[in-house]
Amino acid sequence: MIDVNVSIIGGGSFGTALAQILSDNGHNVLIRDINKNFVDKINLNHLHPFFDITIPEGIRATADLNEVLSFSDTILLCVPTKAMRGVIQEIGTQIKNPKIFVNVSKGIEPETSYLVSQIIEEVLPAKFIKGFVCLSGPSFAEEIMHRKVTLLVSASINEDDAKYIQKLFNNQSYVRVYTSKDMIGVEVCGAVKNAIALISGVCQGLDLGMNARAGLLTRGNLEIIEIVKAMGGDESTCYGLTGMGDLMLTASSTLSRNFQAGMRIGNGETLESVIENSKNVVEGIRAVKACEEIRIKYNLDLPILSLAYKVLYEHFDVKTAVKILLSRELKSE
Repeated sequence: MIDVNVSIIGGGSFGTALAQILSDNGHNVLIRDINKNFVDKINLNHLHPFFDITIPEGIRATADLNEVLSFSDTILLCVPTKAMRGVIQEIGTQIKNPKIFVNVSKGIEPETSYLVSQIIEEVLPAKFIKGFVCLSGPSFAEEIMHRKVTLLVSASINEDDAKYIQKLFNNQSYVRVYTSKDMIGVEVCGAVKNAIALISGVCQGLDLGMNARAGLLTRGNLEIIEIVKAMGGDESTCYGLTGMGDLMLTASSTLSRNFQAGMRIGNGETLESVIENSKNVVEGIRAVKACEEIRIKYNLDLPILSLAYKVLYEHFDVKTAVKILLSRELKSE
């Protein structure tokens, strides 16, 4: 693919890592971030804002939204889902031409149970949405920065859009990208696995052992499947890279901010303290709340996620929650 211009909104951990892939592939990248320190670090020091790893000098950053919208017709959305609606609304005030939007944020809006694709459809006039792609998969930003082998999935209801983003990011040295037509399933898996990863961290903090974690991930994936099906996704997606692949990575490593946050909660730290003292947004905390709203909306049986909601938001004792799960009526797997 010939070199193209790509705009990235959000120059944090993952946004700048994706910029490196694009730059390595010969593309021109402009990042927009509201944090002046991030912008200066990228432009003046050529460093990743979080990891202090050198980035290609061709990657540029700006705080000007209009500049980044004018730079390219391909817009990567790399901001936390908590900020997504506000960012899309801001884009709506300045956008002039149709764009392909690529979402890499893994979350669901708790207040509406909307996926990012649905937020965009609600906020932006259809004439400005050339296409929508979800780029997801088991991928820690820091490992991408070290050019460790990473597999991703480009998902869209439009196969041509999915293939376009696939070619844009595929790199024969360290990034392999697959395509999928199940955009909803990919979006839902990416969001809900953060909640299960948080709960996995709680298990670690409680020192429940590896047996318990294996059980949690297996039973937790069943709850992910229930939500995916309820929201119109394909169950098979839950067994692929954006399902079990991403779940295994995020729910088993201290590189995961969700796993780390869960460990702190399991060790007795309050939710408020975890939120206040986390450098990055912990998507799993909001995901637990969103899953509870979805459970009620679709009348789903989600025992693990439902009790996690009670622990986080109703101050329910976490050890009692574990006992309740173990005391449920015996049944066939």
